[in-house]
Parts: sequence; C-alpha cells; structure tokens
Amino acid sequence: MARKKAVILLSGGIDSTTAAAIARRNQFDLHALTFRYGQRHEREIEAAKKVAAWLRVEEHLIIESGLRAIGGSALTDCMEVPKGRSPSEIEHGVPVTYVPARNTIFLAYGLALTEKIEASDIFFGANQLDYSGYPDCRDEYVRAFERMANLATKAAVEGKVQLKIHTPLIQMTKAEIIKQGSELGLDYSLTWSCYDPTVDGKACALCDSCQLRLKGFKEAGLSDPIPYATIAG
Repeated sequence: MARKKAVILLSGGIDSTTAAAIARRNQFDLHALTFRYGQRHEREIEAAKKVAAWLRVEEHLIIESGLRAIGGSALTDCMEVPKGRSPSEIEHGVPVTYVPARNTIFLAYGLALTEKIEASDIFFGANQLDYSGYPDCRDEYVRAFERMANLATKAAVEGKVQLKIHTPLIQMTKAEIIKQGSELGLDYSLTWSCYDPTVDGKACALCDSCQLRLKGFKEAGLSDPIPYATIAG
C-alpha cells in the first residue's frame, strides 16, 4: 500500500519538529516547508535543515517570504524583543513578537504545495495552551483556514480531495509535547526556539520563547540540550 504524502510547516522549533515526527510515525512521506521571512537570524532555518535531514523528508523547500518589508513585529522590524517577562505577562495579550498574518501566509504556501504534489494533508505544530498569545495558533483559526482551503483549491472543488490540517499538539502543554517527542526518539538538540540569540550562538534564556521552552523541559523532567547564555530564574 502506497504511503500518503503530507506537507509539514517546519520552523526548526520544538512544536513543528514534534508534529513532523508524529506525521512520520503515522506513515506519511513528508514534504517540508521552511520560511526565510525576514526574521532576526538564520539559526532557526539552520535548525530546520538539520531536523529535515534527521527526519529524512522527501523534500525540503526554503521559501523566501519578505515580511520584513511589512514589519510590525519585533522579529521583523526595529523593535526590541521583550526579555524577562513574567508568566502572567506571557499568558495575556498579543506580544510584539507576533508577526502579522505569518501563519496565514505559511499555510497558503503549504496549501499550494499540497496541490502540486497531489496531497491532502498539512501538519502544523500550532499549540494554544503554552503559547505566547498568537491568534493564528488557535484551533478556531486553523479550522477556518481549512474550510477556506476546501473552497479555494481546484482538487477540492472537483471533489478529488478533502484537505485536512492536522494540529496534533493543539491541546498539549509544552511539557507534554516534549515528552511525546522524547518517546518518538527526537533529538531536541537539533531544534531552536530563541528569538534573539547571542553573538556566540547561544539562546538568551529570557525571551518568551526561551522561557516557555525551559519551563516545558523542567516540567517534563528533562534537560534542555541546547546552549544558553544564562538560565532565567
């Protein structure tokens, strides 16, 4: 029986890497998309390359998407990345690291690739429990995009496919995600999460993404294998 194809949006972080491993466990041949969208550094793209090689994906495309021209985010504009925010601050509101329309753009590219390879499945590592308040990581957003996609593509309107966006992590805490990935044998030293690494290539430990990552490993009872400049708290 032929294996099914799936597109995976692969940032090189914990969530997308774990979602990819789950897809592979479910017998999908993976076609990975990573985006150079004008983010502050190349470290996450290098991590995505390592993860894609480790997962032995069928293809790994790196898409140039110039969101820096639009800006409006601390990741793509001349704003400081927030550091040392408290858990309650991280849990409330939409932070300045939110990139306007980023996941909508990424999913649109994923949709285009599914049409090209004649697939009907996209894996997306969205998580709405331990996340930084991003509106485009919520399940209601993903389902709305999925409905739109099935109205917007030739294969869907002709009744050949029913596009499905898989979000296996959507209701998991970061600790649960890390435990799941560890059970799948993932090497999290390949991944990267920090928004603002130091000049010598270490994670800052103080941005929201680092804090959520460190909290997840601590609650999972595991050590984070990437290098940090300092350890928050």
